[in-house]
Amino acid sequence: MPGPRNAKKRRQVEAKKPKRTKSQQVAQPVSTYTSETSCAIDGSIARNEDSTSLPYDTCSSMLRTPFIQNPGSGPRVRDTRAFLVSTFAAPPSFDDPLCAEFAQEEVLEMLCAILPEETALILWYNKSRGNARICPACQRLYRLGDTLPDHLDPSEAKGSSTLDQQPSPYLLREQELSGLCSPVCFILAAYNYPGAIRSTWGRVAEELDDETWRLLDAPGAQQNDIGLGMLVKMTRCHDLGLGQLLFPDVEMDSDETYNEGELDDVDKKTRDTVITIDMIQTNDMTSS
Repeated sequence: MPGPRNAKKRRQVEAKKPKRTKSQQVAQPVSTYTSETSCAIDGSIARNEDSTSLPYDTCSSMLRTPFIQNPGSGPRVRDTRAFLVSTFAAPPSFDDPLCAEFAQEEVLEMLCAILPEETALILWYNKSRGNARICPACQRLYRLGDTLPDHLDPSEAKGSSTLDQQPSPYLLREQELSGLCSPVCFILAAYNYPGAIRSTWGRVAEELDDETWRLLDAPGAQQNDIGLGMLVKMTRCHDLGLGQLLFPDVEMDSDETYNEGELDDVDKKTRDTVITIDMIQTNDMTSS
């Protein structure tokens, strides 16, 4: 009897069709969920995967190495230029006349003409900020007065407890002068002048004897120190010695001791900036 058998077969086929349709409908949310998960991982690239106008920098900016890292002993600046344009950088201390003068672009240009860029940027930052500092040697980010973790391995540091010891006044003064945050960093910076390390640490030009200056003016060990040795010498001077370095043949003490025709407009502006820095520092020393 073909009738009943055919009807039963049709019912079986129709019963199977909804099952396949239902199975497909259940599978779709799984596919959608996977796509949303990749958006969370891949960021803007996943959200714009169909767009051909997406700039390449969007990907590279997500994979770029952070310009501040913390190895466990305090934050370190790994990209000074990126740090300076970020919100993490302290603004220049324009309320301080000396810091405001150092904050000028002309001073940064002068420093870049003398030192490697990274060292010049750090020195410019330190001299134009009242309390914020970046150590030129280890790139530690800190503020004057902070209690800084020791550079030694924690297991070694336990042997010599320094928590109850007051920091050396030379250390505090060196942090203010150059930003070098520890004795280890100062030794590293002055590595080319080993004989002058002890007599230079935390001291300015007026406090250095002739023998120390002779050692600092010597060629040194000629090791590549990314300009740290020059930074140590420059920061002994209140005006960083910019006048002597950039205008060795021009008297910086008086406006009447040089020929106006010897300097172009840029040099005159640079020289005036150096003179202003020197005058501000002289007035501060006189008033104190």
